[in-house]
Amino acid sequence: MRGSEISKRGRAPSCGLQCGGGALKAILWTAILVFAAYAAYKLIPVYIANYQLVDKMQEEARFAVVNRYTEDQVRDMIYKQVQELEIPVKKEEIKVLASQQVVRISVDYTVPVDLIFYNMQLHFTPSSENKALF
Repeated sequence: MRGSEISKRGRAPSCGLQCGGGALKAILWTAILVFAAYAAYKLIPVYIANYQLVDKMQEEARFAVVNRYTEDQVRDMIYKQVQELEIPVKKEEIKVLASQQVVRISVDYTVPVDLIFYNMQLHFTPSSENKALF
């Protein structure tokens, strides 16, 4: 009997189809997490830039009403911010309506994002409006 016990202990366990399943799951989950981190790295800055543009547009709309800026002055200020944020917008695409009663600013743009396996277009239409108090 002792001989049979030794031979059973010395033999590698038979695992059939389950051998390597844990390693494959770990590799798959690691790949998914790496892709999610890469996607976040590519997408989050685009959304942050849009948020900063919206904030600047609201700020300029407020000041433009009070300071009586012309449409070209407002457009120049917004375009400067667009260039700083590296947003793909031409100066002519910034729409401004400035009068003594109201200032409206709007921009319509699309940002291409390459996610290795998938190319996407993020479309943004930020706008701001401010009316005079009188």
